[in-house]
Formats: sequence, C-alpha cells, structure tokens
Amino acid sequence: MHDETPAPAAKPSGGANTRQRILDAANELFYTHGIRATSADRIIDQVGITKVTFYRHFRTKNDLVVAYLAQQSAAEQAWMLSTVDDADPLATARTIAAGIGAASCTPGFRGCAFINAAAEYPDRDDPVRVAVDTHRGWMRDFFAGIAEKAGVRDVDSVANQLMILRDGAMVNGYLGDPPTVADSLGAGFSSILGSAGARESH
Repeated sequence: MHDETPAPAAKPSGGANTRQRILDAANELFYTHGIRATSADRIIDQVGITKVTFYRHFRTKNDLVVAYLAQQSAAEQAWMLSTVDDADPLATARTIAAGIGAASCTPGFRGCAFINAAAEYPDRDDPVRVAVDTHRGWMRDFFAGIAEKAGVRDVDSVANQLMILRDGAMVNGYLGDPPTVADSLGAGFSSILGSAGARESH
C-alpha cells in the first residue's frame, strides 16, 4: 500500500461514461439472465438512453457482447495476476482456489461468464466465441506458468488439468455445494502440482 494521496482521477467524458453505463447494465443482465435472452432494448431501457445513443457506442448487440467479455477478461486477468507468489506456485494455486470458492458463495453467482457465453455461441468463428477462446487461452497459459514454476515435467498436460479443475469448480460452485469449492479445488490443485513436481524431482 502507498501513503501518498493519489491525484484526482480524470473525469470521464460524457460519451465514455455512457458507454460504461451500457457495459455495466450488460454485465448485470447478460450474466444473470443470459446473453441471448437479454435484448438490446432491455439494456437500452435499463440505462435510460435512446436507441440512437446505444448504437452510437455499439453498432450491433454482438459488438456489445464482445466488449462485455473483454471487460470480464481484463478483470479476471488482473485478479489472477494479483494472486501470483513467485516464490511459491502452490500458494498461488491455493489463493486462486480460495478466490473461486469465495465467489461461488456470493449471491447471484452463475458460474463462469465465459463458459456460459460459449454455451450460447457454439460457432467457433463467431466473434463472441473468439473472445471466449482468447481469454481461455490466456488462462491456460497462466496455469502453464504455475506448472512451470512448480517444476513439473509436462507443463502442457498439467496446465490442462488445472484448467479442468478450475472449470469444474466454477460449475460446481453454481450447481453444487459452494462452501466446499475452495477446499476441494485447493486440494485438487495441490495434488496435481505436488505429485507432478515430485515425479520431476526423481
């Protein structure tokens, strides 16, 4: 933490503020009700703007969906990067598990926004699905970095296993027993990283 008083943030322009209000409404409605079930008109009504204003910022609803996922991706990447303990990859994994567990217990939790979006956009060439795959590619690379720091031999295989555990935890946090997610996921991460690291040391 810093003791210095931060300089006042620049006030966003009217256009930037309106765009963010649209994204905020989309974030709430897409995540809670589903992307295809949420019309552009519903978002327009919630924000309290005209259609002309909406389409000035987002040419199509798909453009808004891609922007929504980009915002989700930036937030998740920032959070995951904040968990990194360069000296202890297992500590990083446990922090991620604890964070996912805490999110699972939050009212309104609906699982992973990217898994949900992929279920609604099966066409891999659709820009929405491309945005999903891009984020998941980043996340897999992140897990590969953890695996590499843990000294495992087959980094790609372990990264895939960590992704599967993460995805399963997100689904279980919504459909299963949220209070058990953190401990179960943490144990799974530790088991995979610990056993893979032990094999490498022999």
